[in-house]
Amino acid sequence: MSKALNIVLLSYHNQNGGAGIAAGRLQQALQKAGHNVTYLVQEKSGDDASELIRTGLWCKLWNWIRFIMERLYFLPSEKSKAIRFLFNTGLFGQDISRHPAIKNADIIHLHWVNFGFLSINNIAQLLKLGKPVVWTLHDMWAFTGGCHHSGECENFQTNCGSCKFVNKPERWDISHRMWARKIYAFDHPNLHIITCSDWLKSRAERSTILAYHKIESVPNAINTENFQRISDAKNILQLNPSKHYILFVAMRVNTPTKGFGYLKDALEIWKNENPEAAKNTELLLVGNVLDTSEIKALPLLATSLGHIADPTKMRSVYSAADVFITPSLEENLPNTIMEAMACGTPCVGFHVGGIPEMIDHKINGYVAEYLSAKSLASGIQWSLNHTPNEAAREKVMHSYQEDIIAKKHSDLYLKYLSDGQA
Repeated sequence: MSKALNIVLLSYHNQNGGAGIAAGRLQQALQKAGHNVTYLVQEKSGDDASELIRTGLWCKLWNWIRFIMERLYFLPSEKSKAIRFLFNTGLFGQDISRHPAIKNADIIHLHWVNFGFLSINNIAQLLKLGKPVVWTLHDMWAFTGGCHHSGECENFQTNCGSCKFVNKPERWDISHRMWARKIYAFDHPNLHIITCSDWLKSRAERSTILAYHKIESVPNAINTENFQRISDAKNILQLNPSKHYILFVAMRVNTPTKGFGYLKDALEIWKNENPEAAKNTELLLVGNVLDTSEIKALPLLATSLGHIADPTKMRSVYSAADVFITPSLEENLPNTIMEAMACGTPCVGFHVGGIPEMIDHKINGYVAEYLSAKSLASGIQWSLNHTPNEAAREKVMHSYQEDIIAKKHSDLYLKYLSDGQA
């Protein structure tokens, strides 16, 4: 490496969500590559190298107030409680442009900044510093009127409005007003966009907000030493070594967008088609369970392991599983698939978002037809016949290892700095 850079990574939370975890892994990868990296967050849990951007009781109170104001502002337009956290206006945040780490930074690198962390205006304040501001997109929020995933809606290609997330969609609704704020605030040549998947890159390139920005696709990084298959995982977790286990992981297990209903239907289909195998197969659930009655109604015996933040324990969980299934309806580039594959566990997921870029169909997993429980069931059976899967581990080693991803980021940082000096 020709130059060690001072880099500041910014994300709302260090562990609550895939973006924060990905940012933390990028910090470790960049530090190993020789850079000076500070990872600033608004909310923190656990013990890692991330730092709270501000500390103290007053700061915690103001964090909560901004979060509440963000929700209250959208409340009159909210279509239903089911979409409450699927749309963020981005009107409330904090000015961090004078933070010492920001002043000292060569590169300012944003990740997930909602929930009252950075507003649209706060991002503009960082851009006005004139330094390269890199923004890794983990969803579509940066180029929509407020939604994180638009689904089939293509209004972000024009000027948003008539939004499916609001109770009275019309041409000049709240989504159009937020779109208008973004297209003005983000119109700076020092804003550089990275997406975690080619799928998200293609979406961003078609947007009006980011159409004139050069967009790069660089996946998240993973430490392949932390995530690798261990032979005695079932014994460590006190699971029956003679049984097969299907694994499902989600921050909130019952969240509709995570496809829990499709999981249930797929398991029912698979059980009916494989009654003898089903007698010796159980489901492992990782995440917060919101409705235990739904778990009891599953066609297979299910064991809930709760929320797990410890990578060492998750390595055991992935290694104990014979197949990892992620029937999400909306995804970018899930860390969970990367982690499972690093442990040699074949994965099953719908053909949506960046999932087909990660899973090579019938090589290291199974890409199911979108919204087809029957196809998911076929994926479960294929994966149970192909575990452990060396191809899964090889895909991660060649595509997502820390040194590979750190090099790609380093090259882009130096290019952005060079372009700014030209």
